[in-house]
Amino acid sequence: MKKVAFITLPDARHGFSLAGVTQLITKVEDAGALLKETIAESGIGLVILDERLVEGIGEESLQEIEQEWHGILLTLPAPESPGITRVDYTALMIQRVIGYHLRL
Repeated sequence: MKKVAFITLPDARHGFSLAGVTQLITKVEDAGALLKETIAESGIGLVILDERLVEGIGEESLQEIEQEWHGILLTLPAPESPGITRVDYTALMIQRVIGYHLRL
């Protein structure tokens, strides 16, 4: 069975590890290297990435990883995202997947 790995910033240090899942802590500037290292592990099938780390990786790199990797890569909304509602986040996810902005 494949494992789930959460990649988060240090401020979420105790959240996911309490649930017994693999939680990897990183800084924004080191997120890209850690993500590549994590998906290279054969036992990982799902990586959930804190959205605040996306700027350290880049949208283009994330899209390349999603296309080449056989696992699932999800972006977890940051808890303090002011002004972004659930509908807005859904629209952003759809735009990222299909490459087109939908008005919902």
